[in-house]
Amino acid sequence: MFTAPAYDAADKPALYADLARDLAGLVAGERDWVANCANAAALIFGALPDLNWAGVYRLKDGELVLGPFQGKPACLRIAVGKGVCGTAVATGATQLVADVHAFPGHIACDAASRSELVVPLVVAGAVIGVLDLDSPTPARFDAADAAGVERLAGILAAACDF
Repeated sequence: MFTAPAYDAADKPALYADLARDLAGLVAGERDWVANCANAAALIFGALPDLNWAGVYRLKDGELVLGPFQGKPACLRIAVGKGVCGTAVATGATQLVADVHAFPGHIACDAASRSELVVPLVVAGAVIGVLDLDSPTPARFDAADAAGVERLAGILAAACDF
């Protein structure tokens, strides 16, 4: 059984190092993408303050399809190039959005979300999905969060058979 420690959110480098260690431990020896993404979403949602959604979308048949998450019910499918998640897939780059209402084409799955961080999940050079975090606070995420979540996305992508 996994018992998450109390994470120190004030020290972001240490926080993300601890999360990376714990995520690596959670996915060790397991290749199922649903199981690993479910645990990753739960770990992140429980550890990071001021989130209202954390989860994964998987690229399937040319569109993003909702995968395991924590938070309110979400959009089931997102077209590549649409919204923050679709833009992350289309560009292959992390999207750090301080104000989602100012993002062209933002898809409001939860009207309470104000900022968003979306990191592509990459396997063998190809984007196969995204790790998506939402917050009700504007400008909740910064470069340290982006770097930390990119590390978590790398661990998750490497551990799963998508």
